[in-house]
Amino acid sequence: MRLRTDDDIYRARLLYLGPPGYTLPVHLPYGQYGAFAGLLALFMFIRWGITGDVELFPAIEISLALVATSLIFRYVDADRPATSVLRTLLTDWKHTRDAGHEQRIPAFTTRSIRLRPTLVESARPEERL
Repeated sequence: MRLRTDDDIYRARLLYLGPPGYTLPVHLPYGQYGAFAGLLALFMFIRWGITGDVELFPAIEISLALVATSLIFRYVDADRPATSVLRTLLTDWKHTRDAGHEQRIPAFTTRSIRLRPTLVESARPEERL
């Protein structure tokens, strides 16, 4: 009896397992590899713009790209693609308003409320005092 491999499951989840015959120690979706590469290039470009040089092994940029990728993919998954997360982010950013000048409604206590007896008619005669 031959057992089927679970490659179909990984293929459905769009995971890259590694080169043929070898597996990587972590299973990441394809999107995370692309986001990491893009963020790494962005951080390297920002550092080049600030300092004017590029290091041989950009350790700071790699760590920043790893952290940024993990933060992004806390919100992005198969149920919430990146486009819907960005759309929600932009919508919330546009429509969020500052507190500005708020006028609070004065709080009433039972001491400050007076009822005239003519307005309050009790339904039962035994409730009258």
